[in-house]
Amino acid sequence: MSARVVVVGSANLDLVVTAPQLPRPGETVLGEDFRTVPGGKGANQAVAAARAGARCAFVGAVGADEFGQRLRDNLVAAGVDVRGLRTVPGPSGVALIAVDRAAENFILVAPGANAALTDLDAADLAAIDAADVLLLQLEVPLPTVVRAAGRAREAGTTVVLNAAPAAPLPADLLGLVDVLVVNEHEAAVVAGTTADEPGVLLDALLELVPRAVLTLGARGAAYADRRGPRLAIPAPRIEAVDTTAAGDAFTGALAVGWAERGGAPDADADAVTAALRWACAAGAACAQRPGASTALPDRAAIEALYAATYRGVP
Repeated sequence: MSARVVVVGSANLDLVVTAPQLPRPGETVLGEDFRTVPGGKGANQAVAAARAGARCAFVGAVGADEFGQRLRDNLVAAGVDVRGLRTVPGPSGVALIAVDRAAENFILVAPGANAALTDLDAADLAAIDAADVLLLQLEVPLPTVVRAAGRAREAGTTVVLNAAPAAPLPADLLGLVDVLVVNEHEAAVVAGTTADEPGVLLDALLELVPRAVLTLGARGAAYADRRGPRLAIPAPRIEAVDTTAAGDAFTGALAVGWAERGGAPDADADAVTAALRWACAAGAACAQRPGASTALPDRAAIEALYAATYRGVP
């Protein structure tokens, strides 16, 4: 049976410009291409989980505008259950994204309708109860994130939190998290440290949560939990085109892989390694294509890169 994943999070329309280099403060750079792409960390991770093979439901909010309908249609096309997606007055969320020739990017988000996701109804809570994994981010109001995580803890549903955008987190939320997923910058902010060495960051995170995944871009990922295993997972070697949604591809696939491969409370290091490698394959497959939700890989693409990279590797 396929993994059951519920995502509570944001949906934005991404306005993407490619350019030779990213502008510095006060600088104007002549761009090359412009496109609009459905995105938002929550919606991206829901699409990523669905394409990776999960039965995925999305809880979020879009505006009563053309962008909102496009965002809804994109989720439906990916096979995501959108019964928890509200339409509220006003504009949908948008993200302004610039991508340079080295596939680096910056992102500026205007939350729009995402700020209206201030409560969960009975159907949302029932979906969380029935899920294997609840996947959360920080682009919707924090009390809603805490409410969802609390319900998941009551139901025995695994809570995976991607702490992005980076922010210090309250103890009542951290105490509900089973797996924290962060990049190096986010890890330092959450842990309240200036350290930048992965091992030190993981040590600091384990003071707050029982398991932490540190995404390292082209270097793969690092993992630690309070029971002892420390894992370093190399990423597949690829030529990156656009890393905008690679982190969302990783996190969405990790939620699926955690449920299918490594998510049992007593899972051994081999099972967790398999889940993390599968997530790294998803992130790398995504980075080989331009765009956000349009670049998120399906299960076949993830499996192919997983097999090509890790088959025979102990």
